[in-house]
Amino acid sequence: MALALAGEPAPPASAQPEDHPDEEMGFTIDIKSFLKPGEKTYTQRCRLFVGNLPTDITEEDFKRLFERYGEPSEVFINRDRGFGFIRLESRTLAEIAKAELDGTILKSRPLRIRFATHGAALTVKNLSPVVSNELLEQAFSQFGPVEKAVVVVDDRGRATGKGFVEFAAKPPARKALERCGDGAFLLTTTPRPVIVEPMEQFDDEDGLPEKLMQKTQQYHKEREQPPRFAQPGTFEFEYASRWKALDEMEKQQREQVDRNIREAKEKLEAEMEAARHEHQLMLMRQDLMRRQEELRRLEELRNQELQKRKQIQLRHEEEHRRREEEMIRHREQEELRRQQEGFKPNYMENGDKRKRG
Repeated sequence: MALALAGEPAPPASAQPEDHPDEEMGFTIDIKSFLKPGEKTYTQRCRLFVGNLPTDITEEDFKRLFERYGEPSEVFINRDRGFGFIRLESRTLAEIAKAELDGTILKSRPLRIRFATHGAALTVKNLSPVVSNELLEQAFSQFGPVEKAVVVVDDRGRATGKGFVEFAAKPPARKALERCGDGAFLLTTTPRPVIVEPMEQFDDEDGLPEKLMQKTQQYHKEREQPPRFAQPGTFEFEYASRWKALDEMEKQQREQVDRNIREAKEKLEAEMEAARHEHQLMLMRQDLMRRQEELRRLEELRNQELQKRKQIQLRHEEEHRRREEEMIRHREQEELRRQQEGFKPNYMENGDKRKRG
C-alpha cells in the first residue's frame, strides 16, 4: 500500500496493474493528524541533524529533500563540514523523515540522519512526590518558554523524584541553571530545593550500527574472536571473573552510598518536620503575644474612652449645676428687686399722708 503525505499526490489509479486488483490505492494523510493533543509544534524534539551532505548542496536542494514532510521552520547548512539541521512541525513527522531518508544516497553520499542534540534541556532532581508535569512546566516557565516538562515515573506510575525540562532556546536554560544553582528554588510548601543540571544526551534509538564503526587496528584485533562464554580454568575465565568481582564491589559500594544518602534524607526530613512544628509553635506564640498586645491596647483605648466620657459627663454635670446656681441667684436677685420696688412706693405714700395732716 502506497502512503503519501499531505501536499504529495497519491499514485494514480491507472498506475495499478489490472492483473493485481488486490493492491490498494494510495491515500493522503493530513500533516495535522501527526500532532498529538496539546503537542507543541516546531520544538527542539523535531530538529534533525543531517550528516554527510555533498559540499555543493544548495538550501533549495536541502529543503527539497524534506518537502514531503511539511514546511520546516529552521534550515541550516554547513557546506564546509558537510552537515545541516532542519526543524519539522512535529516529532512524528521528523521520525518518518528520519526513517525514510537515513542512508539515502545523494550524489554518491549516503545521508546520515539523527535527531539533533537538545542543547536547552535540563535534568531536575529532588522533586517532591506531589509535583506533576504541569507544575514543573509552570515553575520553570518563569525563566522562558518551555517546550516540554516531564516528571519521570517508574513502571507503576510512581514519581522517581527526577524529571526534565526542555526550553525553546538556550538562554532561558542557562538562566534557570544559574538561578537554581545560586539560590534555593522551591516548588512546594516543603523547603525542598530542586537540583538542576544539564541533561546528559544519549542516543538510545539508533545506537552504533556496524556501518558507522571505524575499522581501526584495535577493531580488527578485538573482532578476531567471536562472542563466546569463557571456559573455567582458562586465562580468559580468570580475568573475566576478576572483572565481575570488581563490578560487584562497585555495585555494593554504590548500594551502600545510596543507603547512606537515603538515611541522611530521611533524617533531614524528620528534622525538617520537627523544625516546622517548632516554627509553627513559635508563630503561634508570636501570634498569641500579638493578640494579647492587641487586646491590651484595645483595653487601654477602651479605658481612655471611658475616662474621656466620664470627664465629659462631669463637665456636663458641673455645667448643669452652675446653670442651676445661676438661675437660683437670678431668681433671688429678681425677688429682692421686686421686694425693694414694692417697699419704696409704700414709703412715699405714707410720707404724703403725713404732710396733708
